[in-house]
Amino acid sequence: MTLIVTGASRGIGAAVARLAGVNGFSVVVNYAKNKSAADAVVEDIISKGGSAIAVQGDVGRETDMLRLFEAAEEEFGTIDGLVNNAGVTGGFARVEAVTVDVIAEVLAVNVAGTILCSREAVRRMSTKHGGKGGSIVNISSLVARTGGSAEWVHYAASKGAVNSFTIGLAREVADEGIRVNAVAPGLIDTDLHADNGAPDRLDRLTPSVPMKRAGTAKEVAEGVLWLLSEGASYTTGSILEIGGGR
Repeated sequence: MTLIVTGASRGIGAAVARLAGVNGFSVVVNYAKNKSAADAVVEDIISKGGSAIAVQGDVGRETDMLRLFEAAEEEFGTIDGLVNNAGVTGGFARVEAVTVDVIAEVLAVNVAGTILCSREAVRRMSTKHGGKGGSIVNISSLVARTGGSAEWVHYAASKGAVNSFTIGLAREVADEGIRVNAVAPGLIDTDLHADNGAPDRLDRLTPSVPMKRAGTAKEVAEGVLWLLSEGASYTTGSILEIGGGR
């Protein structure tokens, strides 16, 4: 089984790639810039007896995504799964301070990238096009429901679009052998917070989580792998929240 994971060089994407590798998937580790980190994920998967390759590509660029899918097929053959994990937040800012460039980047990566990758997956997986079916999991965010006020409403809006796209595509291809679902993580312990200039964000927000702790990337990955599995064979169009009850 072949699985493409976008933005898989670190964080949730890397956790998904590693867990998929030990669960029998041949993993295509996509990355935008950090080759050394992507190579480390690949080496880790191979060291545990799995198969993986790293493929550079910006999900916001159609030519890069076409190349990603071609590389995956050339190396491993039929594509069975896709995890649309790559995303950007655009940084913390109130709406009145958001620039048009930030809006364009967030929508290009989080929304257009998810749609483009899913398009390429459907073209290959759909029984309507001679495929044998497959599974797509989009990484959304709990912020699509909470709104991200005073932090990143622009990011929340992009993830709301991901949720809508998930539901619509799931219904569109439900009788073509493809299941489409999303995972919406809540407060997760990754580099995202520090990278956006708020290294104390986990400590600040943890009290608002009913479970009183942040989640881990591996806990999110477990949900993704379940949605990819036969155990979720009657699940499509669902948004699985993994947020400690938040």
